[in-house]
Amino acid sequence: MTRPLNEAERRRHRRRNLAQSAVLLGGMIALLSACGWIVAGVEGVLWAALASGLSLALSQSISPRLILRLYGARPISPHELPVLFDLLARISERAGLQRPPELHYVPSPMLNAFAVGSRDAAAIAVTDGLLRYLNRRELAGVLAHEVSHIRNNDLWIMGLADAVSRLTGMMSIFGIMLLLVSLPLLLTSAVQVPWLLVALLMIAPTIGNLLQLALSRTREFDADIDAAGITGDPRGLAAALAKLERFQGGLMERLLLPGRRVPDPSLLRTHPTTEERINRLLSLEQRSDRIDEEGWPMVIPDRFIPHRRAPSWHITGLWH
Repeated sequence: MTRPLNEAERRRHRRRNLAQSAVLLGGMIALLSACGWIVAGVEGVLWAALASGLSLALSQSISPRLILRLYGARPISPHELPVLFDLLARISERAGLQRPPELHYVPSPMLNAFAVGSRDAAAIAVTDGLLRYLNRRELAGVLAHEVSHIRNNDLWIMGLADAVSRLTGMMSIFGIMLLLVSLPLLLTSAVQVPWLLVALLMIAPTIGNLLQLALSRTREFDADIDAAGITGDPRGLAAALAKLERFQGGLMERLLLPGRRVPDPSLLRTHPTTEERINRLLSLEQRSDRIDEEGWPMVIPDRFIPHRRAPSWHITGLWH
């Protein structure tokens, strides 16, 4: 039996996630500004802001197709997977996008989906393993999750966070090198070395990385909650996450830690734990106007030929 989606609970989760995102991103920008001020005063803050804007602009100019080619992805035409295109079109319409993102196929056995580009020109890539292992209802939840990232400009937000984090690291290295060059002069003069500021420069990259990871986890939570609002079916996404955990967890353990399950420290994860994500989704109840997709498997055309090799690390730094 379907029950109404708990809108009050969903709005509460969203408000909390948005507040956390604002605090974390603001903290990263404040940290970068502090490093700039330590190195060069007010001019350092201005240079840090200018470099952040330039870095973000350059990252946004990278074509989404270039990123997709690094994964070996190819476009999917509507006649190949009409059911998937119809599903994405309905999700995009509910999300208020002007047009659905492009769909791309990655011939990898890993279960993965990701979005690239901007709200006006976005693409979603799905792997062969995802199409074969998830049913339509679960795929609807995963696609809605990626559409939510696009609708909420998460790609831009995380791009800005990455630029700020990298610049914080560069500013820290520059400041420490400047200090080392000036250290003999400082020691032979009566000038007192501000060791607290030096310590901040040294730990700034670590703090910045931790804030970036926390921001990523928050945006994942928000995309889950938003996807539940789009489809009206939080259990569909929850079921998909449970399958991904079983499949991917087992694969990673066989490749890296056979026979063991050692969880990552929570501060070092880019995604929240699957259990926590599922619990949040299940705190929202279903509603009757959910996207009507049953648990039927996708029919994959014969021309979709996955890689027979096991997933491996590539020189690009990507794992697929």
